[in-house]
Amino acid sequence: MSNERLIYLPLGGAGEIGMNTYVYGWGAPGKERLILADLGVTFPDMDSSPGVDLIMADIAWLAERADRIEGIFITHAHEDHVGAVGHLFDQLNAPIYARAFTGHHARRKVEEKGHDPESVNIVPAWPEQIEAGPFKVGFAPISHSIPESSALIIDTPAGRVVHTGDFKLDETPLVGEAFDEGFWRGIGKDGVHALVCDSTNVMQPVAGRSEATVGPEIVKLVESAPGMFVATTFASNVARVKTLADAGVEAGRSVCLLGRAMRRMIEAAVLTGVVTDFPKTISPEEAEDIPRQNLMLLVTGSQGERRAASAGLSRGKYLGLELAEGDTFLFSSKTIPGNEKGVIRIVNALSEKGVDVVDDSSNLYHVSGHANRPDLERMHDILKPRMVIPMHGEHRHLREHAKLAKAKGMGSVVAVNGSMVDLTGDAPDIVEYIEAGRIYLDGKVKYGALDGIVRDRLRMAMNGHVIVSVALEDDEMVGEPWVDLMGLPEIGTSGAALSDVLEEDLSQMIGRASRNTRSDDDDLEDDIRKTVRRTSDDEIGKKPEVTVVISRLS
Repeated sequence: MSNERLIYLPLGGAGEIGMNTYVYGWGAPGKERLILADLGVTFPDMDSSPGVDLIMADIAWLAERADRIEGIFITHAHEDHVGAVGHLFDQLNAPIYARAFTGHHARRKVEEKGHDPESVNIVPAWPEQIEAGPFKVGFAPISHSIPESSALIIDTPAGRVVHTGDFKLDETPLVGEAFDEGFWRGIGKDGVHALVCDSTNVMQPVAGRSEATVGPEIVKLVESAPGMFVATTFASNVARVKTLADAGVEAGRSVCLLGRAMRRMIEAAVLTGVVTDFPKTISPEEAEDIPRQNLMLLVTGSQGERRAASAGLSRGKYLGLELAEGDTFLFSSKTIPGNEKGVIRIVNALSEKGVDVVDDSSNLYHVSGHANRPDLERMHDILKPRMVIPMHGEHRHLREHAKLAKAKGMGSVVAVNGSMVDLTGDAPDIVEYIEAGRIYLDGKVKYGALDGIVRDRLRMAMNGHVIVSVALEDDEMVGEPWVDLMGLPEIGTSGAALSDVLEEDLSQMIGRASRNTRSDDDDLEDDIRKTVRRTSDDEIGKKPEVTVVISRLS
């Protein structure tokens, strides 16, 4: 009996939404040949990762086995699936495969980081398959909120695995390929061993709506707006951007795109043939001369990003254009959990200008790109897999999806990041746990989440920082200690300057310290740090981070 096995190992995207990075392997334990599905990023926030630019899965386990990687397969061009290819490619050095639209973005990302863009191979859709060691992998078109999304059909010695990527069941998506039930029944007709499936909207009890239902409602809204009409959505949602632009043209408005990401996405869609009839647009300079009631702006920043066009317009002028009382601003998008503060900040700033803000609380102007619970059940029924492995979701989503699958008689398991699942038999089995951490891109450097850098940054942000400078000669203090405060109140509860109180207490502490303490930098530094934190706690109720500089004069 063969001891070879089929494994599935999520390094990102399982137990969270974003940072999708999934490993499959076939072979003897510890010698499996590997493929990677997606290599994405997630985004930082000021509460947990201040100053960080991007967050990626820690691929140390995978990098140590780089000589066993047969290929990297990218399902679609959302940043949480493709955003890390340029940053991490040099550690993996494996060929990348993607369809044309996704490959266009992947090549740009790889080239921007100094790697060969030809490392990204553009491949056609199913039934074409790429041989990757023991695997045969094909890209099966499936609808989502970005063009050319694909599920991965992975044929293995243990049977067929369908890795859905992100998907919805939309027969009329307007841009991109429609969901074709007959096509998917064909994928499943010879049996599906495992369905590794998007779980994002498993809590939504009604079937998802088509992109085609959004357009008519947006046309009505645009036609009824008295002043300038501005709309924001995800730049990658090319179908929605086109729907908005078409609505503007139908309402007799000139359309202007604002924001590099949106222009880049539309250019890529046109270049790769995904969109052939995008309405003519005008430049920001031309827009300045258009009467307000005849102008429509399509802008980036639907999630409250500070540097995007939406935020710029909310603060004042952006590329010479400015909102005014009587204008209308539409959020044709859902706010991703965690982004609420940024969005509300923009909404309130727009309100102060007298702008009428329309969000999607009415469910008229946005549809999700992910399958709702009835859609997931429909996909289960179409493919009839032996087992369902939930992915792409928070823990509650994975758990609920696993319960749904088990209720229909399919094997399932909740496999969060770092869970190695043996898929070989009739039921999935978690056989090992590996360290599945995070890598921070912080400016020009990358480091691990456990390196302590962000932890120290958070401590300084919460508690402030004190620098203490002390000079010693022959173990005796020269002059007085000098203190510099950052992020702390100048006056404490005693009514005296905090720096003065600290310097006095430090002077007394060092003067009373034994010669042994004064002669040992580590002991002296430890006592100085304790004194600063104790005095600060008494004076201001904070225990700051402390940096001690000891100078010894010869």
